[in-house]
Amino acid sequence: MSTHVKLSPSILSANFACLERAVRDAEAAGVEWIHVDVMDGHFVPNLTMGPVVVKALRSLTSLPLDVHLMIEQPERLIPAFAAAGADILTVHVETCPHLHRTVQQIKELGKKAGVTLNPATPVASLEEILPYVDLVLVMSVNPGFSGQSYIPTSTDKIARVRQMLDERSLWHVELEVDGGVKPANVAEVVRAGATVIVAGSAIFNDKASVADNVRAMRDAIARA
Repeated sequence: MSTHVKLSPSILSANFACLERAVRDAEAAGVEWIHVDVMDGHFVPNLTMGPVVVKALRSLTSLPLDVHLMIEQPERLIPAFAAAGADILTVHVETCPHLHRTVQQIKELGKKAGVTLNPATPVASLEEILPYVDLVLVMSVNPGFSGQSYIPTSTDKIARVRQMLDERSLWHVELEVDGGVKPANVAEVVRAGATVIVAGSAIFNDKASVADNVRAMRDAIARA
């Protein structure tokens, strides 16, 4: 298990008219990754961004681009996102009837592969795929919109995924959590075993600067 907790701020919560500034502010604040939420309006009730935005982000930062594909039939667009500059491509267990094949497709394109669980998807669905992935993403809200509240039962679910990884000695696999994580509850999430924290509205908001918000998250993580 990684001892350093990474921050992956979600640009979905940033001001899209000032996206370059948001990314540069986050990088200057010392975050490790940039999280890109891709939604198709079918698998989730929202429509966001595609490979063109990823390509633009790639030109702005050298940070790993952590691309979360909340889309049906992701295998159709995985090559385009890989070519655009994504470093990590994460697909949903729920959208991939041939999940091993999809993970293999990502790896063959030279990218890290992640799998995601929605709040109501059981941890047991990870059993067969865990040895092949680089990242597991636990959704702690129902995907589709930023600014939602953390689902309290997610903490136990994170702990169960952590146990599965530890029992298999899969120390290299990152355990990422996305949804409603903020300074008030991030310590709980980290104690449960998360190694990567996705934060959108907790980082990009009108209440404080990106640097101050990142610092608040780091301080809360340190207390874990």
